[in-house]
Amino acid sequence: MDVRGVTEAPLSRILTPLITLWIVWGSTYMGIALVVQSMPPLVGAGTRFLAATVVLAIVVVIIRGPKVFRVTGAQFRGAMFMGIFILSVGIGIVSLAQRYVPSSIAALIVSVMPLWIIMFRYKAGDRPSRLTSVGVGVGLLGLGLMLLPGGTEPVGGATPGQVAIWSLAIAFGSFSWAFFSWRSTRYEQPKDALVTTVIEMLTASIVLTVIGFIIGERWNMSEYTTASWAGWGFLVIASAVAYSAYVWLIGNAPMSLVSTYAYVNPVIAVILGYFILSEPITTDVIIGLTVVISGVVLVVSGERRKKQLLQEPL
Repeated sequence: MDVRGVTEAPLSRILTPLITLWIVWGSTYMGIALVVQSMPPLVGAGTRFLAATVVLAIVVVIIRGPKVFRVTGAQFRGAMFMGIFILSVGIGIVSLAQRYVPSSIAALIVSVMPLWIIMFRYKAGDRPSRLTSVGVGVGLLGLGLMLLPGGTEPVGGATPGQVAIWSLAIAFGSFSWAFFSWRSTRYEQPKDALVTTVIEMLTASIVLTVIGFIIGERWNMSEYTTASWAGWGFLVIASAVAYSAYVWLIGNAPMSLVSTYAYVNPVIAVILGYFILSEPITTDVIIGLTVVISGVVLVVSGERRKKQLLQEPL
């Protein structure tokens, strides 16, 4: 059991959803980049979550029956809360930002999430190892380097200032996602992870679509390119699959292990960005990959070493 009170599942059960999270979520940055080429970012994100909700809900009803959706008011509110502060904030900001920030840079900024988790643990009285602390410092240094104006190739003719502002916004979204993932076990939620996922995605679909319409976005299918539709369709499936895996993992695996997806995702995002989106691998991308991922690897290594020491007999 970790500091959040989570009962850990055996590694054999954790491995499949974790690898799914690594691969699928790493490719969503490419999907978002394709969507925002011609679709409104928030309404596009909201509608893909709505479609994903319908798909996943149908699958859950077929497999487990409609009674599985009988939840208490407190469980429903807990799942809604997480849907707002994880999905709506995190995905909404990334969707808006990728109109200006390359997918590879967005993924690199989000990849510092394990570092936020360690900081929350430190504040909660769980002292990290020295290696973990060094990793946090290295990772935050890499984040600072990426947030500096200049160096990044902007998307769609964006100015360096716009890239810097939206990069900072992505960092805030990553912080929000990490914080509320960290606090997730404090909120009562449905016992079934798939039911939780359905409620959270439905909440995000409503919040993102409404906010999108409020700020002037409109849904006009005739204006969207084939590439954007391809990205949207991919994200519908990816949302249902990857977020289901994530919700299950944060309730059954140590957060330090769950957050390792953050250093695999940017590698996949950089590769797909280069080969599919024709994003150049610039100096800041190389520095970001080297520094940030080195920091996260140090964190994970420090966590594993600490766990091994705690398990050794006295």
